[in-house]
Amino acid sequence: MTWEQLCKLGKELLPEVVVDSWYGTPALKVGGKGFVRLKEAGKDVVFVLEDVTEQAVLCENQPAVYYITDHYKGYAVVLARLAKLKTAEAKLRLERAWRVKAPKQLVEEFDDA
Repeated sequence: MTWEQLCKLGKELLPEVVVDSWYGTPALKVGGKGFVRLKEAGKDVVFVLEDVTEQAVLCENQPAVYYITDHYKGYAVVLARLAKLKTAEAKLRLERAWRVKAPKQLVEEFDDA
């Protein structure tokens, strides 16, 4: 998976997704809120999560893909290695992160479609 492929997936899969910047790096946003961003080195991304407990589960169950650094401990995010991220998993992470940040009305419309 590359950042470009991840962006394409996000824009195809989810409504009102735009490529922008967040914390000075490229990011996907919905309603002006970032839900995934490229890390500075360009090899990893930061996905927003529903809660911090999800972070531990992902890191434990798929350590080749997901990890966390001290900087992100205590925050509802997880780091993912783009080179290890497969399409199906990327779609799942994108949608779950999008749902956290998207306006409620947009999520309802998405679910109804």
